[in-house]
Amino acid sequence: MENPRPEKVTTVAEIAAKLRGADAAILTEYRGLTVSQMAGIRRQLREAGGEWKVYKNSLARLAALQTGAEALSSELVGPTAIAFVKGDVAAAAKVLREASKVNPQLVLKGGVMGDKFLSAKDVEVLADLPSRETLLAMFAGLLTALPRNLAYGLKALIDQKESEAVPAE
Repeated sequence: MENPRPEKVTTVAEIAAKLRGADAAILTEYRGLTVSQMAGIRRQLREAGGEWKVYKNSLARLAALQTGAEALSSELVGPTAIAFVKGDVAAAAKVLREASKVNPQLVLKGGVMGDKFLSAKDVEVLADLPSRETLLAMFAGLLTALPRNLAYGLKALIDQKESEAVPAE
């Protein structure tokens, strides 16, 4: 951009900062959604640790180039909203997938997580993952099961040795 307007420079810097600070960015096409539907999706995403914003594609492309997320450029066509996700990416992907089921006009386009480009299919796979809390609970269950099973095994071994050691009268 030759002699860009200060507002555009500020907007590109804002998008770049959000891309750098996010664990993932998911692109969606929102053509045909009403303002109230979009507000509902924004609210649900906020609860899941995300923020859903609409920017001019040309400015979002520039920010993507600045942050090394060039892969997003090909998807930044048409009416596109970007979900910036901090924290539980799977929860945000679930929110967007459920919203797209309720509102078929909402289309998952893809995204980026770290330095990896995500196709729309990858976002669907992310949405199928259990939430972070569920995964932590499963891991905690595994951690408590190991010592418990070891204790049961040792107790059974001790009982077996004691029964063999008792002389038969």
